[in-house]
Amino acid sequence: MPTFVRAKDLVRFGTDVLESTGVPGPDANLVSDSLVTAELWGHSSHGMLRLPWYVERLRTGAMAAATASEIAIDHGAVVVLDGRHGIGQVLTHQAVEIGVERACAHGVSAVGVRNSNHFGTAAYFTREAAKAGCVTFLATNASPAMAPWGGRVKTIGTNPWSMAAPAGKYGVAVADVANTAVARGKIYLAAERGVDIPDNWATDEKGVPTTSADDAIHGLILPMGGHKGYVISFMMDVLAGVLTGSQFGSNVAGPYQPDRVAGCGHLLMTIDIESMMPRAEFEKRLEALITEVKSVPKADGVDEIFFPGELEDRNAARHSEHGISIADRTWIGLGKLGAVTHTPVPATIGGTCVSR
Repeated sequence: MPTFVRAKDLVRFGTDVLESTGVPGPDANLVSDSLVTAELWGHSSHGMLRLPWYVERLRTGAMAAATASEIAIDHGAVVVLDGRHGIGQVLTHQAVEIGVERACAHGVSAVGVRNSNHFGTAAYFTREAAKAGCVTFLATNASPAMAPWGGRVKTIGTNPWSMAAPAGKYGVAVADVANTAVARGKIYLAAERGVDIPDNWATDEKGVPTTSADDAIHGLILPMGGHKGYVISFMMDVLAGVLTGSQFGSNVAGPYQPDRVAGCGHLLMTIDIESMMPRAEFEKRLEALITEVKSVPKADGVDEIFFPGELEDRNAARHSEHGISIADRTWIGLGKLGAVTHTPVPATIGGTCVSR
């Protein structure tokens, strides 16, 4: 039976745990907030189940607790940030700040990040840039998850990407897409919950389609759209890994690998809307597009048509009011983490407290 917890209590818990491992307070809060925000959006695959992974990487030194980045290249509108193996969320937040500032100065900017780590959900960052008046694209590479089309050895990551834009009365329109049939975190979440996965998500180590989440973790995740997913993922690695001077392909390590330097790369591209038209005009135009899409006659059995990002906003409002549901295995893991770091677990609301 799932456990329900208030978002603010989860953020405080995550912050305290990370601070206990040497992460500075503001950075710890940023990372914890990014994980809890994923929970609020309904993406538990990128939520608190990842906190123990981060802590293990901090303990081994594979990820630096104190992020000490430096600007390696600065050409005004183009910047490359060397993360020096710091925390992915902290580095990407820095990239957004630089990207928005440079876009406001030059109309457009590109910020590459090398030697980084897993940064959670890409939309967490593109949404912030959108709120600052920019249309934003963010790509990252990831550890191998899929085989190249026609192959049978993991070489290419899920390499997700996100785009976001301010949408006036609708808030923010945002896409956050992994190039596999499913984000790898959703397979880990299924394993946490002890449930099967669809047979078109992944194969086992022998390349046989599987419904076992545990087998899928050690097997191959299938690309979305057949060969198209592989091609898009490959090109995201070109942008985030090859172009930024970071690692790429099979040289990237994942957040669940406790003692291997990640070498993740990211690329943030930002357009200042005011450089092309008044922001109010842009938002009015995007509102018109969203209104048109939502008013299309619905297919049988469909209650409402959503624009990209709308479901997450709805989920966040509901979970903020009623609490976040934490899977039993995740709650047990958080309890163990709390015991090791001497951090009390959050109080539960209206649910059961799973024994540690």
